[in-house]
Amino acid sequence: MKNLKIIVTVLMIGLGALLFFMSTSETIEKEKKPIVAVTTFALYDIVKHIAADTVEIVNILPFGVDPHSFEPTPQLMAKIEKSSLVIYSGAGLEPWVEGFHFKSKAIDISHYVKLRKLDAHEHHHKEHMHHNSIDPHYWLDFKNMQTATELISKELIKLLPQNKVLYEKNKKRYIEMLQKLDSEYKKRLSSCKAKSVVVSHNALGYLARNYAFHVESLTGLSPEAQPSAKDVARIMNDIKKDGVTTIFFEHFVNDKVIKSIAKDTHINIDVFQPLGNITKDEAEAGLSYEDIMKRNLEKLSKALMCN
Repeated sequence: MKNLKIIVTVLMIGLGALLFFMSTSETIEKEKKPIVAVTTFALYDIVKHIAADTVEIVNILPFGVDPHSFEPTPQLMAKIEKSSLVIYSGAGLEPWVEGFHFKSKAIDISHYVKLRKLDAHEHHHKEHMHHNSIDPHYWLDFKNMQTATELISKELIKLLPQNKVLYEKNKKRYIEMLQKLDSEYKKRLSSCKAKSVVVSHNALGYLARNYAFHVESLTGLSPEAQPSAKDVARIMNDIKKDGVTTIFFEHFVNDKVIKSIAKDTHINIDVFQPLGNITKDEAEAGLSYEDIMKRNLEKLSKALMCN
């Protein structure tokens, strides 16, 4: 009799544990967040601010990696396949997507924004670009970022319609931030003594067009291109002719030539962040698109000697 009671007790405990495990598994399954995969940092920032913690964001391009030369690993591609939504920049910035068939919904944001076509002056430095008639750095145009925000918000609402109110609220706040940035850039860059900046590669085309300054670049649109002696001579001539005070380079670009030019021409050197990706330090500091674009404005304003 005593043994029977023990057996019954053990069975009851086992049954209870089984029911608890099944209930917990069902809860975990219900609470499992859909995966949204993104490429460039600007798109990551939009999704992060709109969706908050309602989705799992897979950052396809790891922080600290040059977006122009990145190739995803098979493991990462497998994770992309598990995503409910894939958002990428397009405009030739991610050549690895060509020929890749996404099982989930994939959105090429470049199809929805206004892309800047290269002018005749820029075409002499268009090597290594897959779509070499357009500038792929469209996220530096705040109106394009607003378009991307609207589109991404709609897709997130389709994915999780129960969160529509939250997403609409966050979208409104994010667009207001972008509009404020645009106003700040217009105000700060409206009255400047200098009209030109020199950069390692021209990722500033959209900013230059929107806020009326000129860009001279060492290697055109491609950061991978190696500058020739003619390129160096041209830039040094532009620096002297235009009274340039600062030469900008990027984190992911070899700065040896740029530092040499700055030394020979006795001008300042500084980092400009075009936001194709951010560094590990910037990620650890929790910097947002807004934070970095404000830093960029300070540097541009100083380089152009704005009031």
